[in-house]
Amino acid sequence: MIKGARVGVGYAKKRIGTDGKPRYTACYLDLRGRLRSAGTFNGKREADRAWQSAEVKQREGRVGDPRRGRLSFRDYVESTWFPNHVMEASTRETYRYNLDAHILPWFTVMRMAEIMPADVREWVTDQSAKGLSPHVIDKNMTILSGIFTTALNDQVTFLHACRGVKIPEVPKPPLQIITPEQFDQIYENLPDLILQLLVELDIESGMRWGELTELRPHDLSIGTGIVTVSRTVVEVNPKFHPEGKRFLVQQYPKNKKYRRFKISRSVMDKIDLFIQAKAIGTDDLILFMPEQERLVPEPRPAMESDGPELTEPNEKGRQYRHGTITAYSMAPCRCDRCRGAYATYRSTRRAEGKDKPRGRRRRDTDGHIPGDWFRKQVWHPAVAAAGIGRRVRVHDLRHAHASWLLAGGADLQVVKERLGHGSIATTQRYLHTLPTADETALDALARTRGRRTR
Repeated sequence: MIKGARVGVGYAKKRIGTDGKPRYTACYLDLRGRLRSAGTFNGKREADRAWQSAEVKQREGRVGDPRRGRLSFRDYVESTWFPNHVMEASTRETYRYNLDAHILPWFTVMRMAEIMPADVREWVTDQSAKGLSPHVIDKNMTILSGIFTTALNDQVTFLHACRGVKIPEVPKPPLQIITPEQFDQIYENLPDLILQLLVELDIESGMRWGELTELRPHDLSIGTGIVTVSRTVVEVNPKFHPEGKRFLVQQYPKNKKYRRFKISRSVMDKIDLFIQAKAIGTDDLILFMPEQERLVPEPRPAMESDGPELTEPNEKGRQYRHGTITAYSMAPCRCDRCRGAYATYRSTRRAEGKDKPRGRRRRDTDGHIPGDWFRKQVWHPAVAAAGIGRRVRVHDLRHAHASWLLAGGADLQVVKERLGHGSIATTQRYLHTLPTADETALDALARTRGRRTR
């Protein structure tokens, strides 16, 4: 900032050019008091008009530093947009992956001011050609549109490159709701009391996973059966956690609103007995990570094969008999017989104490139950054992809760508030989702047809 200068006062600065003739630079001060140039001219009158015009545009808020528009897309995203864009830690992790995988490689060296809708359409076509699903393209477009919205507001660009660009339609398949009988089958195949309580509370309350696994005794009113949802936990990569941890507790649920609802007396009594039996403190997790056991695979049985007795020649031209340690190590052969022989050899040595046993593999957790661990180690095996015959997600319990309530005659607004939906339209999706939902309509149709027949 120039000493003694006043913001909003410009002038023409005279200097002598290399040819010995005078030149005039139009100087003005921006809103921060920094000296800016509106160009250099041969005459003082032209320079005065230039700095005066620049000040007028500045007051109208229509001018930005033209150098910003010359920034490459990568420089703008990495230095300005991504570091300063306010978002949740889990959202930041997802955005980082999508940017690196699908967006930055395409737009990286292009200048912000030169990116046009035609460039975005070409990018969408390339995404489709690479086999990306419409859902992924839609998510990538959301991120890209957010970047250009911010750039437009900051006057880095004067055109929103994503406006008017169409993407492939994202299909919305109908919700498939599990029945109470199917839920009971899954429940019976859960291996642990904590996990059974978790699933039962999930279907009883319809809470999201992060809300459910962050529940603590002070969130419950045992006498009235009321649950208060005021926090959620998300699992992120430690580099996106403020303290470098794995689990981040947010002091607000989704939609930033607390909510309260009631659960049945029987389920609340189960929770109360569990808290007392496990001596869970007021601020401790109710549904904590159970003891982790490492499953030691059984040795592979010897495999019979009609193939050749000897392996393919190795680099030295030597061959070895299949189903031996030598064939596994020296050939090296990875057929079922050789792998089975090697696995049996290693397991035998460990059982005899000849090899130092590998330490127990434990999932990194602070007591919260990791969602992917629960899905892979608990939920998917239970669904398979129940014989449902189709894919059932953990989040489908929330869908089932809403659908069962509405099918039983619950008020739509009550279900909306219970689930914490931001819009009543979200709750309406669960109307008539059970397999028996259309039976009333079919009965009415049958009665009408029967009357006409008579």
